[in-house]
Amino acid sequence: FHLQIKRNDYVHAMVTFFNVEFSKCHKKVWFSTGPDAAYTHWKQTTFYMHEYLTCKKGEEIYGVFKMVPNPRNRRDLDFEISVDFQGELCQVQEQNKYKMR
Repeated sequence: FHLQIKRNDYVHAMVTFFNVEFSKCHKKVWFSTGPDAAYTHWKQTTFYMHEYLTCKKGEEIYGVFKMVPNPRNRRDLDFEISVDFQGELCQVQEQNKYKMR
């Protein structure tokens, strides 16, 4: 992934959400768990980083987001998120592992 910073601020975490469409039903259904969408019982997921980033407007965060089913339970998910940030005020390279049960 590649994110461009929109304002001077701190980054403590990455947040994910999803959009889904069920198009093979009697009536097509679509919804989003995004922050600007209508409320659902589904939530966004927050992935906190070990180090926070001190960012300036226009700087960029690069990374890789990997998600795989857990080998012991296919309904569980294992995530790896690597982050590379080379800003003026701080530089961070880290790789984090998360488990969603």
